[in-house]
Amino acid sequence: MELKDFSINKIHKSLIKKEFSATELVKLYFDRIKKEEEVNDFLMLTENLALEQAKKIDEKILRREKPQGLEGIPIALKDNILVKGYKTTAGSKILKDYIAPYDATVTRKLKEAGAIILGKTNLDEFAMGSSTENSAFGPVKNPLDQSRVAGGSSGGSAAAVAAHHAVAALGSDTGGSIRQPAAFCGIIGFKPSYGMVSRYGLIAMASSLDQIGPMAKNVDDIKIIFNTIKGKDDFDATTLDFSQEKEDFIVTKELKIGVPKEYFGSGIDKDVKKEIEKAIAKFVNLGCAVQEISLPYTDYALAVYYIIAPAEISANLARYDGIKYGFSSSEESKSKPQDLLTHYLYTRAKGFGDEVRRRIMLGTYVLSAGYRDAYYNQAQKARKMIIDDFQKAFSSYKKVDFILTPTTPTPAFKIGERKDPLAMYLSDIYTVPASLAGLPAISMPCGTVNHLPIGIQIIGPQFRDQAVLEVAELFESIS
Repeated sequence: MELKDFSINKIHKSLIKKEFSATELVKLYFDRIKKEEEVNDFLMLTENLALEQAKKIDEKILRREKPQGLEGIPIALKDNILVKGYKTTAGSKILKDYIAPYDATVTRKLKEAGAIILGKTNLDEFAMGSSTENSAFGPVKNPLDQSRVAGGSSGGSAAAVAAHHAVAALGSDTGGSIRQPAAFCGIIGFKPSYGMVSRYGLIAMASSLDQIGPMAKNVDDIKIIFNTIKGKDDFDATTLDFSQEKEDFIVTKELKIGVPKEYFGSGIDKDVKKEIEKAIAKFVNLGCAVQEISLPYTDYALAVYYIIAPAEISANLARYDGIKYGFSSSEESKSKPQDLLTHYLYTRAKGFGDEVRRRIMLGTYVLSAGYRDAYYNQAQKARKMIIDDFQKAFSSYKKVDFILTPTTPTPAFKIGERKDPLAMYLSDIYTVPASLAGLPAISMPCGTVNHLPIGIQIIGPQFRDQAVLEVAELFESIS
């Protein structure tokens, strides 16, 4: 069995033909993961759960019942998504022994669909980073070149799919954390519209930006997983119900596609730019109308993101005090009684890594008295202008159906290469705007630079998620 050739449909056909059992398939994946531990893509394997799920699928097939949906499909989950009874660390020392008391909504939906959960993947601590070097449990290595990063913060999920350690994976995307690692690892990563997928059971980073999405090797697998996990959830008030609505947009080869000039400035690697232009030319050859557009407030997106996201981070991470759960300073200073403030300060100083502390301090600063109006409120106004930019592009007299951009300005960089936080933040410069606007966006592999994969990003109007996937499928067919 060649794991690199597996897709959801291929596995289903093989299970029906009894070419192998679900149990044999799961064991094969675990063997490969353990042989290639140096990738460091998994923080924990849920072997008992996976084998139990596989056994149920095998028994069903023995009863001559055809597997449906995701039944028998080995999937990995980013380790900020709760799986009941198993550790969920969010890549942080402060949650190193935390056992999830319930399933995230996406976990429950995957289980109900028969997916086999192989384990929890590595990530930047609390999903804060663009390289998965910020994990308290070591960096993830890019399976295509282990001297390079896998991207972040969903680097473990991207690496697991690229290394054929899972058929597909779930990641979370706040400013590009699904799309950027997908581009670096040569796979597909989809960030749904904000509100399409429940965040219940996702450890919060920035609540107005976080969104769970699928990562896989082909668009069909992305569609199957997305349609399984999407939908309204009573536990997440931001989710919306589109179950009764029909997609009113039909994807044809006569698409009107916008290419924003702001994404092709001095910051992009010249070879990456050439590959993106080749990919855009494929749409032209299909008969699509491609035109240059302007999204003028894009230039402010990164600055806006790094004010709004840290502000929300500082509020969300206030709960980690070493008293209710997780790492506590008392573990390391049992003989030294502490007052409450000292306990808090010591726990958070020792439990959080550098990048998390940096963002908490920045967020606390921009929300503090005298600075909230100058920074946070201004950033929210600028965010509205970024949203308006996209709305004008999709609905003005120069209407375009979709927008194409690079996913990242460079290919994957070397581990340890970017020590300056600002240089690291620039990795997300092309993915942040769609996150701020809550739009659906997908990264598709579109070429290589120095034998390293790069991605093209397809952005659609809000809640046109299915249409974005159709365009991605169209691009896949001509690549």
